[in-house]
Amino acid sequence: MVSRRKFVRNATVIPAAISALHAKMYGNNLPIPEILEDVTTDEDFWHQVKMAYTVSPTLVNLNNGGVCPQPRVVQDAVERYNQLSNETPSYYMWRILDDGRETIRQKLAQIGGCSADEIAVNRNASEALETVIFGLRLERGDEVVLTKQDYPNMINAWKQRAHRDGIVLRWIDLDLPSEDADAITKAYVEAFTDRTRVVHITHVINWIGQVIPARKIADAAHERGIDVVIDAAHSFAHLVYDIPDLGGDYLGTSLHKWLCAPFGSGMLWVKKEKIKNLYPLFGSPDPESEDIRKFEHLGTRSFAIEQAIGQAIDFHLMIGAERKFKRLHYLKNYWMNALAETESIEFFTSRNPQFGGGIGFFSIKEIEPGKVGQQLQSKNIHVVPIKWEHFSGIRVTPNVYTLTSDLDRFINAVKEIAANKS
Repeated sequence: MVSRRKFVRNATVIPAAISALHAKMYGNNLPIPEILEDVTTDEDFWHQVKMAYTVSPTLVNLNNGGVCPQPRVVQDAVERYNQLSNETPSYYMWRILDDGRETIRQKLAQIGGCSADEIAVNRNASEALETVIFGLRLERGDEVVLTKQDYPNMINAWKQRAHRDGIVLRWIDLDLPSEDADAITKAYVEAFTDRTRVVHITHVINWIGQVIPARKIADAAHERGIDVVIDAAHSFAHLVYDIPDLGGDYLGTSLHKWLCAPFGSGMLWVKKEKIKNLYPLFGSPDPESEDIRKFEHLGTRSFAIEQAIGQAIDFHLMIGAERKFKRLHYLKNYWMNALAETESIEFFTSRNPQFGGGIGFFSIKEIEPGKVGQQLQSKNIHVVPIKWEHFSGIRVTPNVYTLTSDLDRFINAVKEIAANKS
């Protein structure tokens, strides 16, 4: 049971956080509350966060890495903007809501620590990154360095570019998991040649949650005149960083993952001086414009989805980026530590916050991942079995609404499966 004192404390902590954020951003003279205590392990606090969602009370969802649910405030915003659009679509969508994209651009820049003039709003990480992949001015024989552990959509896009234009793909097969940033960087650098024009970096490997030292690789690439493309689908609004600090020239992410924005929302970031020479994926009046908006000529799209990104950002700010990361990393380590003594279980994810966040990956020896997934699903625990380039097991991705009691159900189920291998 929650004591009255603890309930009152938790009920006031989030508004206090909002006031502190407001003061920090706008420099007002309101009295600033003391820095909030660490709530990483405060289940009462996170239970209140969970109540802001409409997630199933019976099904434990541990596949937030695929797509995250939206808080109720985001769902309500989508409905509200959609209803407004339907009153007079061409008026409200094209004359009212379309202008609202500028505010969303500014809010994304705020949490990305970059200029709003470098951000384009689109539908997902694949669209953002393929804008870069197909828009870069590469010639036959130019080389691109990428890894076998990158996301399939990006791999296929680069393969198509190679097939169509004769560019050369130089593959790295990373030895993961790893807690050696220098060794990871070395694997990329050793693949660079005089013909290398681009390096593709997946900041967080989606399969196992490995954090790649993007800045170290980017610095080495820039010393050689190589452009840097960063896939931030699983790091944006998950890890704590400012986009320019990663050292990239281009970055794409999905906002419907860790930001918990509406399904089908994404973002492209292009360093200001790189915008002019990057061709847009969809036709633009001036393909060599220096305006980031040339990448937003998508035709008719869901303006309701775009506008509700704003509510998702507000929710993210309410929790706080550092507080969110600490909780996600804690949850990952919580279940991994609980299963660490189970002999038949093998982990493929670091418990060091420098090399892993909230995504974890494990396998049970002598049991196929698909079978483990089925047995967990029979207990109303949703995970994703994975087989990809040396990785064979189960990916586990909790979120801010996940409680340790949810993970206890998962832990007990995995122990039972491991004990009854068949």
